[in-house]
Amino acid sequence: MTEKLFTLENACPRIDVFVSEQTGLTRSAVKRLAEKGCLYVNGRSVKAGSGAKAGDVVKMTLPDPEPIEAEAEDIPLNIVYEDGDMAIVDKPQGMTVHAGAGNTRGTLVNALLFHLDSLSSINGKIRPGIVHRLDKDTSGLLVIAKNDAAHLSLSKQIAEKSCKREYLALLEGVLKEDGGSVVTQIGRDPNNRLKMAVLPAGKGRRAETEFAVEERFKNHTLVRFNLKTGRTHQIRVHARYLSHPVVGDALYGYQRQRFRLNGQLLHACRLTLTHPSTGEVMSFTSPLPDYFEKTLETLRKEEKI
Repeated sequence: MTEKLFTLENACPRIDVFVSEQTGLTRSAVKRLAEKGCLYVNGRSVKAGSGAKAGDVVKMTLPDPEPIEAEAEDIPLNIVYEDGDMAIVDKPQGMTVHAGAGNTRGTLVNALLFHLDSLSSINGKIRPGIVHRLDKDTSGLLVIAKNDAAHLSLSKQIAEKSCKREYLALLEGVLKEDGGSVVTQIGRDPNNRLKMAVLPAGKGRRAETEFAVEERFKNHTLVRFNLKTGRTHQIRVHARYLSHPVVGDALYGYQRQRFRLNGQLLHACRLTLTHPSTGEVMSFTSPLPDYFEKTLETLRKEEKI
């Protein structure tokens, strides 16, 4: 149970309005809490529409969320490599990495619990073994930690940028530069909480992405991206920032898409890391999925410069 306390500096005609302004919760959410007896003035449970005077103490209690615990599921999984410390898996497009609100089945974690004999416990019961993530509709390579020592080592490599993560993406339009680096601040889009956005200096978190053109077509560009940081939706946001969003990206891309796709053409194609126990530098690669290759084949036939 979490409690929040506020002391009114001025009289307040409606407690729900005041609490909503202080916490960011919607008034309907505050009303539901009041109906559950979780809203108080001077220690007395009150209704959402109640008033209060200057000096009154408002308390709101938030019940602890119901724990989500993943269960093992016999879901096909492409395990590229496995030993006692880690596993490298090739995640398909359309698979969520771990459970969230309203989504506790069919995730990568559910599959991992079935196929692997152990997973690290650092991220708890919801995200066991998960060192880094891929978006649901991004395919490709992920490293999974099978014990806590390996997890700490792999996490440190990602934080120190010694773990290299390369992606291939098909972008809308023709990118003029042969390569370069995008460095911005990325944070939650103030106009759409489902999206991330490039923010002004001093806001968000630093995000750096290197890119190099692999192949140009008449109206598209195949680009290799190298993540230097790991912000949510980083490549997709930076591609949009370059004015060349990823093909098939329903959130950051064009509303009208030429190709019938189930998600963005973004694939984690190469993962290079140092083994947590042996110290050996290991590199793994993943071929482009069939739907990605077929799209490129179409462009090579129709749009090749």
